[in-house]
Amino acid sequence: MYKTYIFDLDGTLLDTLSDLAAAVNYALRTRGMPEHSIDDVRRFVGNGVRKLMERAIPDGAANPQFDETFATFRQYYMAHSLDTTRPYEGIPEALAALKARGCRLAVVSNKMMAATQELCQHFFPDTIEVAIGENEAEGIRKKPAPDTVFAALKALGVGKEGAVYVGDSDVDIETARNSGLPCISVLWGFRDRDFLIQHGAKTFISDPGNL
Repeated sequence: MYKTYIFDLDGTLLDTLSDLAAAVNYALRTRGMPEHSIDDVRRFVGNGVRKLMERAIPDGAANPQFDETFATFRQYYMAHSLDTTRPYEGIPEALAALKARGCRLAVVSNKMMAATQELCQHFFPDTIEVAIGENEAEGIRKKPAPDTVFAALKALGVGKEGAVYVGDSDVDIETARNSGLPCISVLWGFRDRDFLIQHGAKTFISDPGNL
């Protein structure tokens, strides 16, 4: 039984895909760029919002309109991040059960810091104690670097012993490895089992109750 759970956010605790896709396509539409399907956006997410937009915009960061399109995305997403986003079924109950057992719970995400904290405060105010998002301006490298995980453990006041990392992607498997933590890969997120196995996943759960 683990004592500390460090969770990824998008695709693990929250189904954010529709809101992310809507923000991506709004930003592209305002610049007359081709839009993407939900499945495209599902493949683009995982490495932070800048990388998401580099993958979505033709020619990526080399596109002369990249910065303004990215800014439009950020602005729109912050205003619309709660339109359709919801916890996956069974997640609030699983977090409450872990909390009731005295477990410590934190979130680390490559999502913007403000959005990460706002979503956790909105959906998990009584269970998630620490929420850390993208904060490279403060010298905290984004995942798969271990920095956000170490920052979360420090904020919780606990060490790595008895801690586990829970996520839905290849980035999460790598983050856990770089942090020296065991990894639980969830199968309801943005990546499928075969993809996760190819990236070294060993432990799977298909239902939040399995936590």
